[in-house]
Amino acid sequence: MIFEHNKNTKDKSALVEEVRRLIRASLGNRAKESLVVDFINQTNLDSIPDKSSIIDVFFSYAQVEQQREVKDMISDENLNEGAAKRYIAASLKREYASENGTELNAILPKLSPLNPQYLTKKQSVLQKIAAFVEKFKGVGGKV
Repeated sequence: MIFEHNKNTKDKSALVEEVRRLIRASLGNRAKESLVVDFINQTNLDSIPDKSSIIDVFFSYAQVEQQREVKDMISDENLNEGAAKRYIAASLKREYASENGTELNAILPKLSPLNPQYLTKKQSVLQKIAAFVEKFKGVGGKV
């Protein structure tokens, strides 16, 4: 759709509006809206020769963004890097983030479970990872 619409109009703002409308109509793809819009805005769509190439270029772009966002989340939240990457990779594979087990606790910064900030931090991190998984599930690549 992006390829065809770009070929017909050559207007990125109209393309972005059309893509936003279509994505919002699809419940399963709403989380990917910002990813697709950023892809459209940062890519020279005229240089892409055909529909299958645009899919390849999108997945390459999405995988680079996925790695960047994982790195940013780990540094912003001060997470245990190795454990966080394993937990996020497992969450992407199963397509949801779970707070069951000890994996989520292992990625958190060293805080006592008795500290009042511990549960707040745990919930905040879980919500960020859940949003990340919704945005990047099905994209592939490595975290």
